Amino acid sequence: MTWAEGQELPSLGKVVTLEQIAAYASASGDVNPVHLDPDFAAKSTFGRIVAHGMLGYAFVSEIMTHAFGHAWLESGKLRVRFRAPAYPGDQLTTYGKVTKVTTEAGKTTVQCAIGCRKQDGQDIVTGDATVTLAS
Repeated sequence: MTWAEGQELPSLGKVVTLEQIAAYASASGDVNPVHLDPDFAAKSTFGRIVAHGMLGYAFVSEIMTHAFGHAWLESGKLRVRFRAPAYPGDQLTTYGKVTKVTTEAGKTTVQCAIGCRKQDGQDIVTGDATVTLAS
């Protein structure tokens, strides 16, 4: 596929669930009680269970995999900033747009602005992604 500046990436919708948070905790080893224990989380600055920030990061990586396939898995670079928490029940949508395409020495580099936002429009993750494609 040929990519052009301004081209939108496929978006992805996800609903954050307690089961998803527990599965992420198990897979990542991050068992901080703010993610798993309602009583502990209620006393935190979040006031309730909060999803792992890396869960939103993973959703962004998922859209990059949909868009760029193996090239993303082999050469992708993602730099993000965590902006806001996500909670169980939040509906998240990932987004991305190609910001620059360069070709040099037989390889095409695609740079994208990416993010993940909640149903109220608040970004939870924003950043930049870069992937190198064989020309």
